[in-house]
Amino acid sequence: MRKIAVVGIGQTKSGEHWGSSLRDLAKEAGKAALQDAGLNPQALFVGNMSAGRFAGQEHLGALVADTLGLRVPSTRVEGACASGALAFRKACLAIASGRYDVAMALGVEKMTDLPTEEAVTSLMAAGDQEQEASVGLTFSGVFALIANLYMNRYKLSREELALIPVKNHKNGVNNPYAQFNFEVTVDDVLKSPLIADPLRLLDCSPISDGSAAVVLASEAFARQCKDPVWVLASEQATDALALQNRKDLCTLGSVVQASKEAYARAGLAPKDIDLVEAHDCFSIAELLAYEDLGFSEKGWGKELLISGEVCIGGSIPFNPSGGLKLGHPVGATGIKQINEVVKQLRGCAANQIRGARTGMTQNLGGSGATAVVSIFRGDA
Repeated sequence: MRKIAVVGIGQTKSGEHWGSSLRDLAKEAGKAALQDAGLNPQALFVGNMSAGRFAGQEHLGALVADTLGLRVPSTRVEGACASGALAFRKACLAIASGRYDVAMALGVEKMTDLPTEEAVTSLMAAGDQEQEASVGLTFSGVFALIANLYMNRYKLSREELALIPVKNHKNGVNNPYAQFNFEVTVDDVLKSPLIADPLRLLDCSPISDGSAAVVLASEAFARQCKDPVWVLASEQATDALALQNRKDLCTLGSVVQASKEAYARAGLAPKDIDLVEAHDCFSIAELLAYEDLGFSEKGWGKELLISGEVCIGGSIPFNPSGGLKLGHPVGATGIKQINEVVKQLRGCAANQIRGARTGMTQNLGGSGATAVVSIFRGDA
């Protein structure tokens, strides 16, 4: 397979962009990535979960291409919160096939134009409508069920789980693209409003607007660019949509499978990864990622957290950007994660991990029915 590199990145700040439209957000991120790359793509893949419900706009492939002044084949890709990473993977496959030499993947979501309760309902469209949403379950409820089972089975305390948002808020202070730039304490987390027991407000990612984009190139074109970051693997896996149909609620089988395939394709193991941008839509999701990505045995992920190994300065920093707790514009999240890893491997991240050479991203769709795991290297 042909070697592929990320040669351009761009993104908006995550937040409530009342003065910007879906088109405006896509343009800001896309133009930045094109300028960074200095190359024009031959194809465009747009990751978006639900612009029709959130913003009343469909046909995003054409919209984004037109907004960027690109007259190239352009396709919208949807996989719930994994839409961005799926668009990225499609761009990788398009170049790997030999059909194109340069492609762009862009993720965008404009979520805050709807009232919160309508946005929550729209997000639950990524779950099983018949078996979950129809009885009133939301994604905070879905992950609360997972958290309750995990906490009881593996003796995880509520205080220990709170260490995840504490860590990620601290990391986000220096991130200029983060929706929130303030630290919190364990006590702050435990006293924040209860959303779905045991999850509280500070355990949950916010409703966000935002966009992120990357330009990818084949080796011949990438060698012409400054600081290419090489894609070693980008793998996708699928699990049951409804929780009741899964083998074990404390394991996201799609993440386990996608990561195994990514390690095999890259020829690496967990010990070779220097940092991870993981899908911490709720605090428990990051803890599951420690284990499902192979950095810990099942039930022992909290030891990485308590010891500080997943903090900046630890052996495997998770979410040095602040993660999804600092912004989750669902269609853009997977590419936003890739932007952070690229900056880390270029040596220019806000919270730079010393000596970082290899990074990983993990993007979930819904409660884990879809997972995309990608591995990158800065000097391949």
